[in-house]
Amino acid sequence: MRFFIELAFDGTNYHGWQVQPNANTVQNELNQALSKILNYTIEVVGAGRTDAGVHAKQLFAHFDFLENIDTKVLKDKLNGFLKKDIVIKNIFNVNNDTHARFTAISRTYEYKISTQKNPFDQNTMYSFRKLDINKMIQACSFLIGNKDFTSFSKSHTQNYTNNCKIFFATWIEENGCFIFRIKADRFLRNMVRAIVGTMIMIGEGKVEPKEMGAIIKKKDRSSAGFSVPANGLFLLNVEYPKID
Repeated sequence: MRFFIELAFDGTNYHGWQVQPNANTVQNELNQALSKILNYTIEVVGAGRTDAGVHAKQLFAHFDFLENIDTKVLKDKLNGFLKKDIVIKNIFNVNNDTHARFTAISRTYEYKISTQKNPFDQNTMYSFRKLDINKMIQACSFLIGNKDFTSFSKSHTQNYTNNCKIFFATWIEENGCFIFRIKADRFLRNMVRAIVGTMIMIGEGKVEPKEMGAIIKKKDRSSAGFSVPANGLFLLNVEYPKID
């Protein structure tokens, strides 16, 4: 039987989602907790990979088990077993062909930039002042659609394609913070952080908003801006078709 887990985590103390040798990862913590509770070796499959320091407000993972499970009891046991920076929100049974990664139809990320110094936001925001949010909003229009985003991808990732379909991208201002939200069918490694770094150059007035289109067309990482730190990045949600 296949089960989906909905979870959230603060990625500050983790070297990303995916299991790695000699590194503390969210997937590893979940594998160990489930294996201990169920007395069976469990390897969860996540909806996607998050880099070191990146957070998730909603991520799904699936695992297979031979027997039916009282999902409420398992959720409570997992939350008691896991560290405080990982929270299990829900566990539910799905069809065996439903896949946490490949069945997903979209993912939404947000990046937070604090426009004022705040000692309590060091792990969840990037501090940067004097940005023109209107220019950054103008640049968002060039991201929409199905395009090759090689200019914003980490090199040598061996993707079968660098095309992604962006459904929406926008900036909002909220409580002294600039928040970038972007939704797509898929994302390349480092893509959101590279887009935000380019947006910052636009917000500083170093690059005109219309140059975003030209940067995309160049398909050259060196033409885009720097990659912002991971601490301001959140996986906001993962969307699926109706799953049973």
